[in-house]
Amino acid sequence: MFRQRSSGYSRQSRRRRAWATVLVVLAGCATVVLAVHFATAPSTLQAAQAGFLDGGHSGHHDGGYGRGGYPMMPHTAEDAAETTMNWAGYASAGTAGTFTSVSSAWTQPTVTCSGTNTFSSFWVGLDGDGTPTVEQTGTEADCSNGAAAYSGWYEIFPNAPVFYNEPVQPGDAMSASVTSNGGGSFALTLTDTTQNWTQTTNQTVNGAELGSAEVIAEAPSSQTAVLPLSDFGTVNFTGVTVNGQPIGDANPDSLTMVSSNGTTEATPSALTSQNSFSVTFDGAAATTAPGTPGTGTPGTGTGTPGTGRHHHHH
Repeated sequence: MFRQRSSGYSRQSRRRRAWATVLVVLAGCATVVLAVHFATAPSTLQAAQAGFLDGGHSGHHDGGYGRGGYPMMPHTAEDAAETTMNWAGYASAGTAGTFTSVSSAWTQPTVTCSGTNTFSSFWVGLDGDGTPTVEQTGTEADCSNGAAAYSGWYEIFPNAPVFYNEPVQPGDAMSASVTSNGGGSFALTLTDTTQNWTQTTNQTVNGAELGSAEVIAEAPSSQTAVLPLSDFGTVNFTGVTVNGQPIGDANPDSLTMVSSNGTTEATPSALTSQNSFSVTFDGAAATTAPGTPGTGTPGTGTGTPGTGRHHHHH
């Protein structure tokens, strides 16, 4: 999703903006789809959570608001060292048409859950840093009523994320890539070597500018607010490439996640060998940050459309 600046406005970041979301709840063999839309930002994050969980209580939510998707939002380019309200990691931005591929590997982090609902995602993507679309794929690590839930997904922002049905567990060896095939066509691939599965989806994105590439740990968002970040410990991104070369060769920005009240949420390390870095959770509770309501359409594909949270752009 788009990245959101710490100053409080939504950057067209490497993830998508917060939109109206559709919550998919798996209840036995039946799938119940519930639309949730906030006309105005809730006064507290708990209010936002309650809005989503109203749907979950009518069925059985399957981790993280019932496989709900939240916007991954974009942001606008700035200095080499930046702060953002929902992203932590590295991103390269430049002239349209510059970025045609991005890839990385990571070990799926283990989240530490308490009684609250928290969210985190880890992904690679093209666009979103100063451009209106994001093409991204990665994993989720959420806490729902004290229980950890893990999944894989892809998202074509501003559409809602699509969650895969294949299993993801903490400690799994993950890898992901997004590649432009020209003419607005993209191949998004997510692999779980431990669970022995790969999902590749081909999507056409009208208006994709190929203006950035990024590898990010994110606090997903509801339609109107950045959601509480899960305690994921540390995630290590390795083999990070942009256009087939180490990301360090693409003049990337270092992005630190800082809440609207100035509390540091997650911090990236320096690059190692130009192509590896870690992001560490700093133990802070995410705050509600105003988002921009949108009208995203749930994604379609081999997975289950998510609705509820989006990966946002900066």
